[in-house]
Amino acid sequence: MKPMNEKHLAVLRRHMVEMIAIHADLASEELGKATLDERVMASMRRVPRHLFVPAAVAPYAYQDMPLPIGFDKTVSQPFIVALMTDLLAPQPHETVLEIGTGLGYQSAILAELAGQVWSVEIIEEFASHAEALLQGLGYSNVAIRVGDGSRGWPEHAPFDKILVSVAAERVPPALLNQLKPGGRIVLPLASEEVQFLTIIDKDAAGQLETRKLIPVRFSRLETI
Repeated sequence: MKPMNEKHLAVLRRHMVEMIAIHADLASEELGKATLDERVMASMRRVPRHLFVPAAVAPYAYQDMPLPIGFDKTVSQPFIVALMTDLLAPQPHETVLEIGTGLGYQSAILAELAGQVWSVEIIEEFASHAEALLQGLGYSNVAIRVGDGSRGWPEHAPFDKILVSVAAERVPPALLNQLKPGGRIVLPLASEEVQFLTIIDKDAAGQLETRKLIPVRFSRLETI
């Protein structure tokens, strides 16, 4: 069988986005809306997810499922990537902090929508791979460093938005401190054995408002 070409892959990405739309509609009661931002959906149609996973699982890249990327980690299913991005609502003038780069798929989606993305990854092999891949694809507005994500990236704070793609029992205080007033954090928060996708908004006075949405399953935040 001959390999798939870009035309085939584009069709598969469109089908993936159609599945995301169905999932969003089915979860509309929990989410409070039935559709995701078209800017987010367009970015999901553009970014080549098959390049952000190991070659062995690349044939499954456009199925709506998490995929293993090594070190007992996964890249999130496309619906969750799209939903978290939609909830974060990154804008072209904004600076976003990402915790948990992985191989860079979520980073690329954020880079399509935000002005600048600063991403922290604790696994050095992931960080170097993601950096080379993102640069090769022309994403000049993403910077990655190896480190403990719970400490954020204070040199570039404060951030308009923060996306955390690993679960913690509480929001690391450093991340709350590095979030601008009027900013938002989207992350999975764990309580006992259940994780919930959670939005935390910081108002102009620095007060926090928390909303839990849907149950999710993420790797746990690793600290040094």
